[in-house]
Amino acid sequence: MRSLFASKSIQTGECILRVPYNVQIAPDNLLPKVASLLDNEVGNVAKLAIVILIEQKRGQESEWAPYISCLPRPGEMHSTIFWSKSELDMIHQSTVYQETIKEKYQIEKDFLKIKSALDHSPEILDGITLEDFMHAYALVRSRAWGSTRGVSLIPFADFSNHDGVSEAFLLNDEDKQVSEVIADRNFAPHEEVLIRYGKFSNATLLLEFGFVVPHNIHDQVQIHIDVPNHDFLGEMKLDILRRHHLPTTRYANDFKFSGDSFIIKEVRSARGKGKGLPQSLRAFARVLCCNSSQDLIDLAMEAEQNDGRLARCPLKNSSREIQAHEILLSRISQLIEEYNVSMKSLEPPVAASVCKRFALRRQMALDLLTGELLVLESAYTWLNNYCATLLQHSTTNDDASACGNIRE
Repeated sequence: MRSLFASKSIQTGECILRVPYNVQIAPDNLLPKVASLLDNEVGNVAKLAIVILIEQKRGQESEWAPYISCLPRPGEMHSTIFWSKSELDMIHQSTVYQETIKEKYQIEKDFLKIKSALDHSPEILDGITLEDFMHAYALVRSRAWGSTRGVSLIPFADFSNHDGVSEAFLLNDEDKQVSEVIADRNFAPHEEVLIRYGKFSNATLLLEFGFVVPHNIHDQVQIHIDVPNHDFLGEMKLDILRRHHLPTTRYANDFKFSGDSFIIKEVRSARGKGKGLPQSLRAFARVLCCNSSQDLIDLAMEAEQNDGRLARCPLKNSSREIQAHEILLSRISQLIEEYNVSMKSLEPPVAASVCKRFALRRQMALDLLTGELLVLESAYTWLNNYCATLLQHSTTNDDASACGNIRE
């Protein structure tokens, strides 16, 4: 693992490193002859991957040879695009599974376009393989930063490892034409210097960088909620959701109505306001539990009379409000059960003999699923408390009403 260490004491606010733009590697470093062969559909990441491949081919003649020779080899990278099918199956519960498939498809698509273009000038990159391109592509995805040049590889900056709670991150100074990192705390001599790549979940870290962070505070889970195909108000519900800017999709064959995916994060307070559960998800559930067209019309009118956002307030009918949130409870409960089954299957058998790489990736898969399960369990706990509180209030009001009737 590549790392950066302080050679001397560093104080908070001091510049840790400064890298001029003119020594960074970006897509515009492509030879004009090569750039002219590529169409606009080839993105910046793919173009920068070609730059790396060309510079690797030049060997010691490349001005970036000292830097490129330090980059990770294919066997040292653990992005999920390099995982075997059996390894990927370990994380099929997480959205990173489908994201990996999409990423590999995009890489193969870019490779075919590039190979077709470069076939006209075989001397540039003769014999390039998909594996070569995938390695270079992964280097860019895991080590490049967004910049005014598209994306840029920044020597030395990308040797800093990630700390999700650090307040030190890469800054670009367009006036000085440099990228720099400012220390967010004091560092002692020989102490490793860590920076934050971004507020990334473990799913993103694993796909793009090939590692996970145990107890990642930025973890999140994507859940999908459908409008059932047997819902006679399905069309009306989808229509009202679209009109109020809640995203929906529908299946191409129109066989059944569709819903949408929502990102949930850890709900840190079991009895708070439910921060972590998006309001759009709760609104979707409220629409979903409506059982008459008048209910839907009332929700639409309420939105128009307020700020235009649909079903953002609790339903006036507490039983219906509980029902809406029980829909979410049911879906999340199902996911928790599926995650537990997946995690159980990852427990290593007694005295198991497995290769070091597989053992490492299995642990990454377990850490990923553990973090996402924590998010789901926090959401379940909050939803359960919310429904119990509503039910208690409803029962109390009913008792009070009954007492009033008796007195009368």
